[in-house]
Amino acid sequence: MRSTRRSAELFRRATEVTPGGVSSPVRAFRGVGGDPFFVARAAGARLWDVDGNEYLDYVLSWGPLILGHAHPAVVEAVRDAAGRGTSYGAPTEAEVELAERVRELVPSMERVRFVNSGTEATMSAVRLARGFTGREMILKFEGCYHGHGDSFLVKAGSGVATLGLPNSPGVPAELSKLTLTAPFNDVAAVEEIFHAHAGRIAAVILEPVIGNAGFIAPDDGFLSALRRITGADGALLVFDEVMTGFRVAPGGAQERFGIRPDLTTLGKVIGGGLPVGAYGGRRDVMDWIAPVGPVYQAGTLSGNPLAMAAGLAQLRVLRDENPYPELERRTRRLVEGLLANAAELGVPASGGSFGSMWGTFFAAGPVRSFEDAKGADVELFKRFFHAALDRGVFFAPSAFEAGFLSTAHTDADVEDTIGRAREALRAALG
Repeated sequence: MRSTRRSAELFRRATEVTPGGVSSPVRAFRGVGGDPFFVARAAGARLWDVDGNEYLDYVLSWGPLILGHAHPAVVEAVRDAAGRGTSYGAPTEAEVELAERVRELVPSMERVRFVNSGTEATMSAVRLARGFTGREMILKFEGCYHGHGDSFLVKAGSGVATLGLPNSPGVPAELSKLTLTAPFNDVAAVEEIFHAHAGRIAAVILEPVIGNAGFIAPDDGFLSALRRITGADGALLVFDEVMTGFRVAPGGAQERFGIRPDLTTLGKVIGGGLPVGAYGGRRDVMDWIAPVGPVYQAGTLSGNPLAMAAGLAQLRVLRDENPYPELERRTRRLVEGLLANAAELGVPASGGSFGSMWGTFFAAGPVRSFEDAKGADVELFKRFFHAALDRGVFFAPSAFEAGFLSTAHTDADVEDTIGRAREALRAALG
């Protein structure tokens, strides 16, 4: 059994000085029970906590670490940048280089603006969409999480779903009324909403592959239907690729599906593990952003030189090594193994993967929407999560989050994980 003495003491101290003892809700393990462990260090595919326990990590800081922890190229780039200063509040060459690289890989992003987080990127993109179209309503999908902006905390995924919060106090009711929702993969529902609110919807925003309600892939034709519907109405189509960007393919989900959105939001991978986000899209839309246009958005630390250096280093490695085929193969093998474990032990389960993003549910499936995901056996997942943790495997501490692989995960790691997960599931079943 793992020792947890030091983590327990740190968590006790943390609860005295910060709400829930954490800086982000899902870290508190409320969705699985028990107390969180505190990380001491990480390298490659592994974490070590303050009690000396070692874990194979499939959370990877919730997605950005596609090269694993402390990749030498990223660490060196950050160290060099820090030696030249940590923040300037002025433009740098690295901003230009990273924006050029982003545009090269994601051609729909004709203009790019850097911000400090995925949440800031989505908030800014929606403000821009409203300003450009002169409309106020947005449409999002149940279970999609776009950060903690007021407009997005209606039937959201991620920590909101984990904690069972359908909406958030503090969001004005009048603002909530401007956020319309539909089930993911339900084209008919989207068409009905656009019929009822013709000419009033500024944008449709979605995760093209959901990672914040567990892993849920789009049906064939779903994304192309959204492109058709929004185009006909004059609404903008916004792909939230904070998770999928540069992870499922060099050009993100839009490359894989062949859909060109009007705006795209990014984060995670482009920061190499440092806080960063970006939004961009059509030139005529982006030219509404100040100082060129009237829609205001600003940030003292936007384009921070450390984050730009880390992002450039990570994207260079991805360009030079092209790990995507191997990453996808290993990710498929992991999911196949986890589902085989469930079948062997007589547990209904379903799941899938896309690039190096993956997820499973303790439900017969298929899981096509957040409503389907909520039908999974969450209590079994809680027991399985802790049993896996006791066996040195760190999965996301929520039944409603996707998992990730990195280039640091080897075939041996994947097979080892499948074996440990089989014993964890056996233990969870009692």
